[in-house]
Amino acid sequence: MSTDARWWADLRQQVVFRGKRLNTGHMFEADQRYGQRDALGPHGVMLFFVSEAPAQPHGYQLHTAYRLWLASPESQHLPRLLADLTDVVGDSITRAGATGRPWHPLGPHGSMVNGGDMTLPEGAVYVGVGVTTLDSDQGRWQQLARTLRQPDDHRRRSVFDLKGQCFVLLTDGTALHIDRDPHAPIGADGVRSTKPLDPDRITHHNPHEHLTDQGDTVTRDTWTQLTRLHHTLAGHLLPGRPA
Repeated sequence: MSTDARWWADLRQQVVFRGKRLNTGHMFEADQRYGQRDALGPHGVMLFFVSEAPAQPHGYQLHTAYRLWLASPESQHLPRLLADLTDVVGDSITRAGATGRPWHPLGPHGSMVNGGDMTLPEGAVYVGVGVTTLDSDQGRWQQLARTLRQPDDHRRRSVFDLKGQCFVLLTDGTALHIDRDPHAPIGADGVRSTKPLDPDRITHHNPHEHLTDQGDTVTRDTWTQLTRLHHTLAGHLLPGRPA
């Protein structure tokens, strides 16, 4: 495998690790703030950037910024949330262009994030966007959070038992779905990817090649709207390069 292919395979692995870690933190924070005025919504957006880091094994450093929303009716439906965010990003780009002021998703004007790596080294490059969601095949977050608080449930789970998901699109065309399961068997990472995570494992058939066309209606709509957001960001931040 070429050096470039190994670089991307390593990046995919790093993104998976960051996604799982962020989804776990999102879940714990949402549990802590459940029922409070500052309760968190079930969905968030992650932005990925890389900067040159010659001392690192593959010569880069990954940076992750994110946006979480407070719980509200508007923050419950993931595809609609992504569609609205894409519209806001498009408006921000247009307004900045009209005034001759550059726009960046991390600000300082019109920032679309509120956590993570809020500042980037000079020359950092956008490499992808993702979603963290607390909804899973176990149920929707609001339902699960209520279940955790039912004292008459003798088999009551804790937040440490709950699953979460991430959807990611990278600028090399990779789509990743991460199923974070705290009770997964050893060796089952819950990751489906359209491109290899292991640079030394070459397969002739990838069952996840058409990942973004699979799943239920909400899942497919999520991929569609995440793709719109990804293309909008890449088109602005990486002019002349296909997303």
